Amino acid sequence: MKEIDIKTVSSAALAYLGDTVIEGCVREYLVREGFSSSAHLNEAALRFVRASEQAKAMKNIIDSLCEDELAVYRRGRNIGHTSTPKSASMSEYRTATGMEALFGWLRLVGREERIKELFSKAYGVE
Repeated sequence: MKEIDIKTVSSAALAYLGDTVIEGCVREYLVREGFSSSAHLNEAALRFVRASEQAKAMKNIIDSLCEDELAVYRRGRNIGHTSTPKSASMSEYRTATGMEALFGWLRLVGREERIKELFSKAYGVE
């Protein structure tokens, strides 16, 4: 795999990656909780991956972030958005994008335990 300079990765790219990191955490959590049908899995996943839900989750972890993590979150939050989903306000969407950027950055810098820790705290799950 190609070595990258983490400082040169765009916030949009971090959010793109972070979206899949969060979704992977959600999927693993739901399967471990015993959800088995795809209909139930997809329905339950929406409680985690909607922008409005991610914005709520971000409020649960914002105070536990170190300076580097906060900087990445703020950078992701400030991406210029031209549209928002119907299910979220612009503020919620920006907060969710910041959270995704944070999780993408954590994956790229190899902080897998921190991903698990923040996901658990964000959503109040074990």
